[in-house]
Amino acid sequence: MCPKSLQSCLTLCDSVDCSPPGSFGLISNDCLPSSAGMNAAVRAVVRMGIYVGAKVYFIYEGYQGMVDGGSNIVEANWESVSSILQVGGTIIGSARCQDFRTREGRLKAACNLVQLGITSLCVIGGDGSLTGAHIFQTEWSGLLEELAHDGKISAEQVQKHGHLNVVGMVGSIDNDFCGTDMTIGTDSALHRIIEVVDAIMTTAQSHQRTFVLEVMGRHCGYLALVSALACGADWVFLPESPPEEGWQENMCIKLSENRARKKRLNIIIVAEGAIDTQNKPITSEQIKELVVTQLGYDTRVTILGHVQRGGTPSAFDRILASRMGVEAVVALLQATPETPACVVSLSGNQAVRLPLMECVQMTQEVQKAMDERRFKDAVQLRGRSFENNLNTYKRLAIKLPDSEIPKSNCNVGVVNVGAPAAGMNAAVRAAVRVGISEGHKMFAVYDGFEGFAKGQIKEIGWGDVGGWTGQGGSILGTKRILPGKYLEDIAAQMRTHGISALLIIGGFEAYLGLLELLAARQKHEEFCVPMVMVPATVSNNVPGSDFSIGADTALNTITDTCDRIKQSASGTKRRVFIIETMGGFCGYLANMGGLAAGADAAYIFEEPFDIRDLQSNVEHLTEKMKTSIQRGLVLRNESCSENYTTDFIYQLYSEEGKGVFDCRKNVLGHMQQGGAPSPFDRNFGTKISARAMQWISSKLRESAGKGKKFLSEDSVCVLGISKRTLLFQPVAELKKETDFEHRIPKEQWWLKLRPLMKILAKYKVSFEVSDASQLEPVQPRGAEEPAAI
Repeated sequence: MCPKSLQSCLTLCDSVDCSPPGSFGLISNDCLPSSAGMNAAVRAVVRMGIYVGAKVYFIYEGYQGMVDGGSNIVEANWESVSSILQVGGTIIGSARCQDFRTREGRLKAACNLVQLGITSLCVIGGDGSLTGAHIFQTEWSGLLEELAHDGKISAEQVQKHGHLNVVGMVGSIDNDFCGTDMTIGTDSALHRIIEVVDAIMTTAQSHQRTFVLEVMGRHCGYLALVSALACGADWVFLPESPPEEGWQENMCIKLSENRARKKRLNIIIVAEGAIDTQNKPITSEQIKELVVTQLGYDTRVTILGHVQRGGTPSAFDRILASRMGVEAVVALLQATPETPACVVSLSGNQAVRLPLMECVQMTQEVQKAMDERRFKDAVQLRGRSFENNLNTYKRLAIKLPDSEIPKSNCNVGVVNVGAPAAGMNAAVRAAVRVGISEGHKMFAVYDGFEGFAKGQIKEIGWGDVGGWTGQGGSILGTKRILPGKYLEDIAAQMRTHGISALLIIGGFEAYLGLLELLAARQKHEEFCVPMVMVPATVSNNVPGSDFSIGADTALNTITDTCDRIKQSASGTKRRVFIIETMGGFCGYLANMGGLAAGADAAYIFEEPFDIRDLQSNVEHLTEKMKTSIQRGLVLRNESCSENYTTDFIYQLYSEEGKGVFDCRKNVLGHMQQGGAPSPFDRNFGTKISARAMQWISSKLRESAGKGKKFLSEDSVCVLGISKRTLLFQPVAELKKETDFEHRIPKEQWWLKLRPLMKILAKYKVSFEVSDASQLEPVQPRGAEEPAAI
């Protein structure tokens, strides 16, 4: 361990007294098939380890490779992990290993590690792999003593390598590990599922068919639940929440009611481990037979199988895995002989470290609860996120009869403002259905504030928003026009339609519009109603939220395009691509796109640069191109500099790179705003909009029968994720946190990840580790509302 402070180590100090922090062993899971995104984690661990001066070893074929040793344990270098970000699976392999389950096998593994000086182990796997690592760590000193007694290692080696540090990362498409909001590979699996669902929906609508879709999840229904939310499925079967007795009749009634509402297709999603309340399996074929027998519908079964594990990792998984990999190395650097094995997890939008065995035990408790038919306990043990997803799905999928819904006598308007963003329609659907289930009348406002002023307002029903989740753009129509010059007309329309509350879904224009409506309260009492904004913009530049609906879809577009562009140069001479992204003055897309695509540089407004920086970047890239690396990628945010334009940077790189590489440029433009929403944006839009409507309902209930006007600033809010918490923040308070000239928040969380992109591109920069925390308890903290992503 470096004798200087950790910060010194992480700035690559070159002083003679800064000793290297030892050797890391990097092992992929041995129990589970691989998941997309693992290679991003492998890349991050290798490069971060080299960055801090450590030796990093690949351990091929899981624990089997550790036991066998020899050519299975190989030192990795920088170029070993070049061009693997976009590759699914894991380049270091994965295998089941019975030998490691025995003490004899673990003795061999310990001997192989000690011979190479490996005393830190980074394990990417599921609960079985991580449990094995924990056992290995607890036995380590005893194993070394036995090896020394048998003469296989020296007493000096025992003393030098007396303890083993273990950090885990969870790679599993099922998202079945307690303690983390998302596991590496889950988002990519959801992409595969949603791609299939979208394709199926077009053919099913043509033929009026019912499709039963079986997805993975032998013990965990996360994929089934979230994909059901993302596509608006009619019914979903989960292991943790079996259907109640008589579900067969209830499901058939639901399907027939949907057909009666002119819905041309039915989608039923089944987790492969689905069971009934007696723990008996519910199979996709059983469901098909039931639908055909009872309803006579043309029904097809599609079993996705291992296609869910394959393919290119999503932008979310690449970024998640990169963050987790870097955090794992930092955790190993900070570890002491007394540090227990930990697992790096995601809580809201923060990387945290949790005790490994506590997480494993809680994960095993879920299965125990299901075996004992304690299904409510199983859902709760899965975490608040899973429970909230399930409750949201039930609320949006099942409409109670009108006679059973108590009327609130409140009218709620929903309006889209600003540029279109993928996921807006999912947000509108959730708002409409939750509003109706709360007893409100829901009114759709078409074409933004301009349409509002012109009276383009219509009541919208439950069935009107069916099938909206998968559609890009804005079905309601959206414009950038602010309400300022239309205040009189908008107030008149709110009075005419009796609007009691307003939900605004949009970007920075929606934020500005909300401020204008708040300021107009003194003049127009019609605006003295609860108003809440849900951020939706590809730029992700709305104050009050770490994420905006639409930004993830845009990031995936950028990442996919960068992958294709790099591949297009395969087999040619060395080439550098200059790519311009959207975002206005906000560099989120350029920076995070650069992290996901493995860029060498990303120029953004938030970090000013000059000609010396550009020259340094060119020289850095030139040196890299003299190695075996043949592709370079440079991203530029569209408004990062008035003078250093995309053309200028392209010409500079072209001139300075002569003889070493040539250049190409691409402007991605509005393709970043289009396309079908990603699973993240569908679900984020659905959940955050549903929560916004619940807030509106609670405000309206407070004033019921009192004729109360809403005058306080906390009745006009922005709803967003802030670190680990879901927050309603008064828009008036957010003003001081806003750079109105450049339309960005004054502080942006993702700037802390900027050094991470540079480190992985081989730049010598400092990396802020102040957020790297100590071990935390697995149980959720306090009474704050968790912001599970």
